[in-house]
Amino acid sequence: MQQKDVLPMKPEPTEKRAATTAPLNITGSEAVIRSLIAEGVETIFGYPGGAIMPIYDALYDFQDQVHHILVRHEQGATHAAQGYARTSGKTGVVFATSGPGATNLVTGLADAYMDSTPMVCITGQVAAALLGTDAFQETDVIGITMPITKWNIQVTRPEDIPGAIAKAFYIAGSGRPGPVLVDITKNAQAAKFDFKYEKCEYIRSYRPVPVMDKDAVAEAAELINSAKRPYILCGHGVLLAGAEKDLIALAEKASIPVASTLLGLSAVPVDHPLYVGYLGMHGNYAPNIKTNECDVLIAVGMRFDDRITGDVSAYAKQAKVVHIEIDAAEINKIIKADVAVHADAKTALQALLGLVKPAKHDEWIQGFREADKQEEEKVTKKELYPTEGGLKMAEVVRLISERTEGKAVLVTDVGQHQMIASRYYRFKDPNTNITSGGMGTMGFALPASMGAKVGTPEKEVVAVIGDGCFQMTLQELGTIYQSEIGVKIVILNNNFLGMVRQWQQLFFDKRYSSTEMVNPDFVQIAKGFFIPGRKVTDRADIAAAVDEMISHKGAYLLEVVVEKEDNVFPMVPAGAPIANIRLE
Repeated sequence: MQQKDVLPMKPEPTEKRAATTAPLNITGSEAVIRSLIAEGVETIFGYPGGAIMPIYDALYDFQDQVHHILVRHEQGATHAAQGYARTSGKTGVVFATSGPGATNLVTGLADAYMDSTPMVCITGQVAAALLGTDAFQETDVIGITMPITKWNIQVTRPEDIPGAIAKAFYIAGSGRPGPVLVDITKNAQAAKFDFKYEKCEYIRSYRPVPVMDKDAVAEAAELINSAKRPYILCGHGVLLAGAEKDLIALAEKASIPVASTLLGLSAVPVDHPLYVGYLGMHGNYAPNIKTNECDVLIAVGMRFDDRITGDVSAYAKQAKVVHIEIDAAEINKIIKADVAVHADAKTALQALLGLVKPAKHDEWIQGFREADKQEEEKVTKKELYPTEGGLKMAEVVRLISERTEGKAVLVTDVGQHQMIASRYYRFKDPNTNITSGGMGTMGFALPASMGAKVGTPEKEVVAVIGDGCFQMTLQELGTIYQSEIGVKIVILNNNFLGMVRQWQQLFFDKRYSSTEMVNPDFVQIAKGFFIPGRKVTDRADIAAAVDEMISHKGAYLLEVVVEKEDNVFPMVPAGAPIANIRLE
């Protein structure tokens, strides 16, 4: 169906704003802090430097209202802001200086952009008169970050600061969320002006919430009602929209099995009777193969990433595709939709719920359970309950899941441990799976776990990290100690860059080029940052070690030495059809 453009009946004003503060004659730097407070910001992750020093000086007078967390690297600030945003539901905020400070934000900005995480980064910049002169620590941060932000702007006058920050928060948090960058020159920080803050509620030409086409919803409902083998793919958009209950209600009403993408994990409790597993290259066997057996595929808040589809030419060719997606650019980009519902996931699901008829698809669902048995026999039993050989990553994740009852916030880095944790942690609550999906950023988990804990201090936060990933951002142990952030850190150490090594084993004739690692003593490093820890090499000790870690008050590091050449299965070879998924 052709997506219709539905416009409002009458034009909106260019900008509609609500005043929140009375005019004050203050510096641009103070205006930054007051603007953030007006937006409800309570936490900032950052690192000071010359070009942003006036803003840090202004922050000094507002320490009772805004908590600043001093990271050890600007990349750590961005990942911490991501973890904070994804657990708290608020927009993460980052401060950095010009030049190298600003360029150190690039990886985190790209990660947040790919994974639709709301974040506002404020960078200092050299004085306006020096722009373009290659002044000390001058970098064109606007040009560098334009492709990886929803919006960015350079502010050279103090009177433009409140409006820029208001727009930044509106754009970052509305529609499909994402990162925004505001670059403020030093002269704009220092000069005074009459400050008045007004929250931004509308920007001409930016329409973050599409007007849903009711005819498309009706057509989608008709397809679902006529389906014999309907199948829901749940993506990150369900969590971003707060639509978890709506999705479950729809699935239950029409007896539709639900599978999750990597970033959609935790939207549906793993023990729900209609949940059939995790999609993707290292996902579960049943949800992958059944994609090519369903007759109606309902994709909600997901973008058909290549890790989900494999070879697109062989993907779900037998199925009618309903795609519910807030970002029009994602519709028909990878997989052609028979019915496209351009809408927020919650709005669309609630509308569908009233049109979809009750149904039963017991035989179809039973097919998933039969496929599960094959995976259990060939993979799962051996992974979760090994009786010989070295420790396996899966049995460690199983113990953590049992001890936390599936209710902890699980923050994973990138690689084999990420796939294992995603497969075997038994998620119970929404927004408890924090990982780097689209960008696959090594070094993500340690700083992201800091932000996740600050965002949800009442929850246990466990970071599961590989030995290679940990060494990318281990300096953030200093932040954890100084800011007293009680995260639990689990290093699954196989002395390899494990995922690369697996590919080298399977596809490059075991030519292990630059993947074996000689690692330091991780427990001693943690102790150097005054964080207690323990190293486990024997299966007999692992249960007690996990108990000790979980019961410890405050931060704790547990290193577990796992099998050196332990592979992750199932696996869809890169570029292959998903039906070619391998169990061994």
